[in-house]
Amino acid sequence: MEEKQWYVVNTYSGHESKVKEKLEMRISSMNMQDFIFRVIVPEQKEVEVKDGVAKEKIKKMFPGYVLVEMIMSDEAWYVVRNTPGVTGFIGSSGKGAKPVPLLPKEIDLILGNMGMSRLDMAKEIEVGNKIRIVDGPFKAMQGVIEEIDLEKQKLRVLIDLFGQETPIEVDLFQIEKIS
Repeated sequence: MEEKQWYVVNTYSGHESKVKEKLEMRISSMNMQDFIFRVIVPEQKEVEVKDGVAKEKIKKMFPGYVLVEMIMSDEAWYVVRNTPGVTGFIGSSGKGAKPVPLLPKEIDLILGNMGMSRLDMAKEIEVGNKIRIVDGPFKAMQGVIEEIDLEKQKLRVLIDLFGQETPIEVDLFQIEKIS
């Protein structure tokens, strides 16, 4: 079975939230929870100063696009493609060709800007899991999760440094789980 990956779905501009809502309803009604996991409209907060008053606004990072975490099966592809408001996948040549998923570092950057991670901390990782560090000064090192801070999206990981177990703190986007 293939692993879940992130894909970019093109929507009618201004319909991103409606597409997210309709797709989530279709996932539930068509029993696709094992193939389509998360649907995200990439947004970030911006502070806008108007007449000396600062206002916080939520702005879409990529108008006309929605991110979908899914296992690319024929059924899942069909469900997403045929959701009202969806015009297609990015990275697909059309003519029935399956799209290309986002690279982990691309999705990490987008989700990181939103304060999220591609790993679902509550469901996918737990204390004692083996991980590989994919970014930062300890890149390519392996370790074991000692502590998880859900609120800050940080982990304390034990790595082998000069023959000694050493605890380090890493952001969630800096790791990948080892099976």
